[in-house]
Amino acid sequence: QLQLVESGGGLVQPGGSLRLSCAASGFIFSINAMGWYRQAPGKQRELVSTITSGGSTNYVDYVKGRLTIYRDNAKNTVYLRMNSLKPEDTDVYYCTQQIKHLCKHKWDDYWGRGTQVTVSS
Repeated sequence: QLQLVESGGGLVQPGGSLRLSCAASGFIFSINAMGWYRQAPGKQRELVSTITSGGSTNYVDYVKGRLTIYRDNAKNTVYLRMNSLKPEDTDVYYCTQQIKHLCKHKWDDYWGRGTQVTVSS
């Protein structure tokens, strides 16, 4: 069984900070890209940020300078540091990792169950 477990969401005031974590566990052979998406009720899931196995990062324009993605390959974990949070950042955040299972010969995208981020005074 291979799964991703997210943590770190919660309620924060505008201007505050959070750090989201997403750890993969199970029969992992290798991990390629990792990323974070967000989704509001009734809307499509949308990209927030990605990071390659080599550490190259990509961000959607409206989070640049406020959010930082990074990874710890030894822990199979991807993080999203969120600073200067705004009410419009409120959403459920999902992590994804591109993983090659020990018993398979192809890459698959795995997803966490999501963690709620609420920015409100």
